[in-house]
Amino acid sequence: MSIATDAEIEAFLKVLDPEDNATGGGTASAVAGAMAAGLAGMVARVSRGKPDLEPEQFYDDIDQAARRLARTLLDGGREDSEAFGHVMSAYRLPKSTEGEKAERSAAIQRGLEGATTVPLENGERCAELLVLVSRLTPKHNTNATSDLDVGRRLAIAALEGCIDNVDINMGSLKNEAVRESFAVRLNELRSVVAAAATGEVDV
Repeated sequence: MSIATDAEIEAFLKVLDPEDNATGGGTASAVAGAMAAGLAGMVARVSRGKPDLEPEQFYDDIDQAARRLARTLLDGGREDSEAFGHVMSAYRLPKSTEGEKAERSAAIQRGLEGATTVPLENGERCAELLVLVSRLTPKHNTNATSDLDVGRRLAIAALEGCIDNVDINMGSLKNEAVRESFAVRLNELRSVVAAAATGEVDV
C-alpha cells in the first residue's frame, strides 16, 4: 500500500526547494505531524505482546489511529500548499473596474478562509495524535521511549505551527462570524498545547 501520493511528496519537497518561496510553515507543520504519527504507531507496534503491559488490542487500536492520522496529515500538507496557491491566484486577479475589484476581493476572502481551515483541521489532527501519545506514555516498551519522546515533540511543534498559520490568516478575514468560529476552535488547540507541555493531555 502506498504511503504517500506523488502530490503529497511534491508538497513536502516544495518546503525543501530553494527555488520555492510559497510553500512554507503550514505544509511543514502537517508533515511534522505525519512523522510524529508514524512514530506513535511504531511505538505501539513494538509494545504489543510485551509482558506487564496492556492487551494487544490496546496497541492495535493506537496503531490504526496513528496510521490514519499519518495519512491524513500528509495529505493535509498537500492541501495546505494548494490552499495557499488559491490565495495567491486570487491576488493576481484583475482589478481595473469596480466589478473586477469586488470579484477579486471575494476570491481573496474565499481563499483566505480555505487557507485558515486547512491548518486548523491539521492542528486538530495533531491534537488527536497527542492524546494517543499520552495514552502510550505510561504503557509502552521502554526500549522505544526516545522514539515516543521525539514523536511528542514533533506533534507539539506541528500543532504550534498549525496554530500560527491559523492565527495569521484569521487576521485577514473580514467575516466576523467566520472569524469567531475559527477563534473558538483555535483556543481549544491552544489549550491542548498548554496541557501537552505538562504531560496532561486528556486521554
